[in-house]
Amino acid sequence: MTNPSPLLPQIGSIFVAVSDIERARDWYCRLLGIPTDGAIMFGHIYCISLQNGLTLVLDSKIFPMRIADDAPLFHFNTQDIEASYAFLKESGVEVIVPIQHGHWFNFRDPDGNLIMVSKC
Repeated sequence: MTNPSPLLPQIGSIFVAVSDIERARDWYCRLLGIPTDGAIMFGHIYCISLQNGLTLVLDSKIFPMRIADDAPLFHFNTQDIEASYAFLKESGVEVIVPIQHGHWFNFRDPDGNLIMVSKC
């Protein structure tokens, strides 16, 4: 029998490289409908606690190391895909594709990071 791994089968945080930490904080908090009342740590990190126990970590220090990709970094859950699509379009967010198969669509944040919204 092999030794069990000391790693837990969980993800604690998702890092998103951003160019301007204050702009990113304001944009993501507005997108999620939450207050911007947390502190920016070390001048380049802002953490957003999500309902499922994950933390979304916005980090401007890692932005120069970022490699743009056409695969989504992660997806936000929604119960109403049409309302989510309309909300992002009305908010001026760059939506990349219309709703696909009634279940998902992709959009970009102000730094070009690709994110998905998925009906779950």
